[in-house]
Amino acid sequence: MGLERKVEVPVYDLSLMRGIWEVRVKKYRHKQKKEQERVEKSALARIDQEWQYRIYCKTLKSNERNLLHHYLERSTLTDLQVHTDSDQQQDQEVQQDQKDPDQNKLTFQLEGDRWTDFPKELQWMTYLREWHVTGTKIRRLPDYLALFTQLTVLEIPKNAIAELPPEIGKLTLLRELNVSYNRLSKVPPELGNCENLERLELAGNHNLSELPFELSSLKQLVHLDIAENRFASIPICALRMSSMQLLDLSNNSMTDLPQDMDRLEQLVTLFVHKNNLSYLPHCLSNISTLKMIVVSGDELTCIPTKLCSNPDIKFIRLYDNPASAEKKKKEEEKKKKEKKQRWREQREEERKDSREKEFIEAYISTLKDRGETRS
Repeated sequence: MGLERKVEVPVYDLSLMRGIWEVRVKKYRHKQKKEQERVEKSALARIDQEWQYRIYCKTLKSNERNLLHHYLERSTLTDLQVHTDSDQQQDQEVQQDQKDPDQNKLTFQLEGDRWTDFPKELQWMTYLREWHVTGTKIRRLPDYLALFTQLTVLEIPKNAIAELPPEIGKLTLLRELNVSYNRLSKVPPELGNCENLERLELAGNHNLSELPFELSSLKQLVHLDIAENRFASIPICALRMSSMQLLDLSNNSMTDLPQDMDRLEQLVTLFVHKNNLSYLPHCLSNISTLKMIVVSGDELTCIPTKLCSNPDIKFIRLYDNPASAEKKKKEEEKKKKEKKQRWREQREEERKDSREKEFIEAYISTLKDRGETRS
């Protein structure tokens, strides 16, 4: 027999590998960010935009061009409705804006199902800070979205938007993003570049079942709403959002919660009702900031004692699961049927006993009659 050959098998520390990988990803993102800033500061982009604007103005009539200039000069734009005001009224508005700085928000508003696309004029208003688009039939965000680098609020709920473009990652000043009640089936990983994001609402998209790991970089996020979707478990990235204060996971398909939820050290409010949870993990009692938990009590059988007995936590148990209610109803009906069956069997036994008793009494009576006849 020959000498046995030894094979060395390398052993890797997964946590160490993950740390190296995260460092590399961070360096790559930093490099991308620097390149993006360089391009944005370049004069070529501004020159191109100015030429595109001039070309577009050439296609307009003089009155249309004047209205467009009017839009660009004003600080607000509401539903693109044109109002011809007198110079005196405009002066009053300017004075009011100076008195009340809150009225000077650079806001774009669009509402109504007659809108199927964004107006062309919007591409020249890159100075805007907020978009509020609600209840339209718009299916996609414009290609020039990346030009709005000053945008801090992007509120576009209750539309027909099917996807978020990767360019959304260039809105690095974005603080609030609301894409609830649209038709999203996924979220682009580039959204993780919006590291100033504080509020993210993705409720009611129905086809959404996961979030990309890249969203772990949203360390400033305090509000995450992914209710009314198809999540079977909490996204891994959500557990890495260290500033999270409100987490809404209600009305999904979750059967359990992870045992390391206490990583959310600043969590205050947790909504997990309308899921299929049968227990709550003990780690929730380790979150000292937790003030409110809302659960469905239909299937819940195990709850940490510390959560129930803690006077600082408002523990709300709802009984609103239709499937569970139907199940309880069937169980009650089954019990009633079993009770009726037992009652019938008991009645049958009693009748049988009474018949046997009557037979025995009749038999004894006949024996007595025979005895009297013999004597």
